[in-house]
Amino acid sequence: MRKLKNVELDRKSVEEYKAASKTPLIIILDNIRSLNNIGSVFRTADAFLIEKIYLCGITATPPHKDIHKTALGATESLNWEHAESTVDLVKKLQKNNVEVFAIEQAEKAIQLNNFEVAKDKKYAFVFGNEVKGVQQKVVDICNGVIEIPQLGTKHSLNISVSVGVCLWDFVSKLKVLSSSVK
Repeated sequence: MRKLKNVELDRKSVEEYKAASKTPLIIILDNIRSLNNIGSVFRTADAFLIEKIYLCGITATPPHKDIHKTALGATESLNWEHAESTVDLVKKLQKNNVEVFAIEQAEKAIQLNNFEVAKDKKYAFVFGNEVKGVQQKVVDICNGVIEIPQLGTKHSLNISVSVGVCLWDFVSKLKVLSSSVK
């Protein structure tokens, strides 16, 4: 077995990426402090053809060298926007029929493995601050909360890891739906 070279990976150009059909999922970053985490989220979102990223509150925005370092150019391909208030953004998205879920540990949270994706809906996932998580006032207005099951002693994941886990799960479920519906 031979590892593939970068030129063999058949990657999309920025123009092809922008023209491609997107995964019906929006990422909302609620007051993320780490520029490296922000860049990593961009890179992961690019890998899964995510529709858009909203950078809320204190979350830094491109261009910034520390975001660029981990995003590896994904800030150029992805559609993104800054929003001052996560609460106002969530309300706006909900008015446009987007189902918004906080990724958080909360009472009555749906375990990620039990979260069902509907093919005909658009979703947004809110990921919170590295220390405080998703603001309670944001959790209060979301359509629901999704929790990533964890078995160890820490019961927390880095935000960029949480994004990767959730995006993989969402896209996998969406692909299963797409392949089973003719």
